[in-house]
Amino acid sequence: MVEIKTNESLAAMRESGRVVARALAAVREKAAPGVALTELDRAAREVLTEAGAGSPFLDYHPDWAPVPFPAVVCLSVNDAIVHGIPDGTRLADGDLVSVDCGALLDGWAGDSAVSFTVGRARPEDTRLIAAAEEALAAGIAAAVVGNRIGDIAHAIGRVCRGAGYGIPDGFGGHGIGRTMHEDPGVPNEGRPGRGMKLRHGMVLAIEPMLIGGGTDDHYTARDGWTIRTLDGSRASHAEHTVAITDDGPRVLTAL
Repeated sequence: MVEIKTNESLAAMRESGRVVARALAAVREKAAPGVALTELDRAAREVLTEAGAGSPFLDYHPDWAPVPFPAVVCLSVNDAIVHGIPDGTRLADGDLVSVDCGALLDGWAGDSAVSFTVGRARPEDTRLIAAAEEALAAGIAAAVVGNRIGDIAHAIGRVCRGAGYGIPDGFGGHGIGRTMHEDPGVPNEGRPGRGMKLRHGMVLAIEPMLIGGGTDDHYTARDGWTIRTLDGSRASHAEHTVAITDDGPRVLTAL
C-alpha cells in the first residue's frame, strides 16, 4: 500500500531530511586518512542526537540479515556497494567511501546517501561518483506527476549503462514515509511507461548504485550485511528522498 502524504506531512519530512543532510555533511567533513569508520558513525550519531532524531538504521533487522544493524550509517568502502558496517577499519588515502544515513524525526523518515574520495582521488573513481550523481539527477527529473516508476528506473539505467557501469540486480530505491522502507519499490533499471503512476504526495527514496567494473555481479560478505562487487572493482551510491508534487520533484534531503 502506498501512502499519499499531505502537504503538512511533506513539510515534516523535509525536517527529517535536513537532519540526514547534516549528518552526511558531518561524516564527510570528519572523513580523512587514518580516521576509523566507527568515528564517522559517531559523528552522525551526534547530529541525530542534537536534532532529537532517531535512527531507522540502528537495530534494523530484516529477515535476511543474521544480526540487527549496529550503526546509524552504512559505510561502504571501495568494493563495498551498500550496507557496510562501520568498524575499526581506518581510512586510507584514495579510498572511495559511500555513506548511507537515515533519520526519524516526529514520526517521519528521511534517507540519503553520498559517495566521495578520501584524500587523492583516482580519475576512474571521480568518474564513477559523478555517474552515480548524474543517474540520481536523471531519476529525480523523471519523478513527476503523471510519469510512472518505470520512467524513473529507465532514466537511471540509461545513465549507468551508457557510462559502462554495472547495476547490482535486486537493489534499488523505495517508498518512504512513516517508516524507512515502504511501497513502491524503485528499480535502477526498467522500461519507461511501466509500473505505478506517480501522484502528488508520493515520496520515494531514489538511489542508483553503480559497479565500476561494468558487471552486475555481487556477493554478500561474511558479516551478512555488506554487499561487495564480485570482480573487486569499486562502487558508488547516491540517494535522495524525493517528494512527487504538482510543482515538480522536491528533494527533501538536500542541505
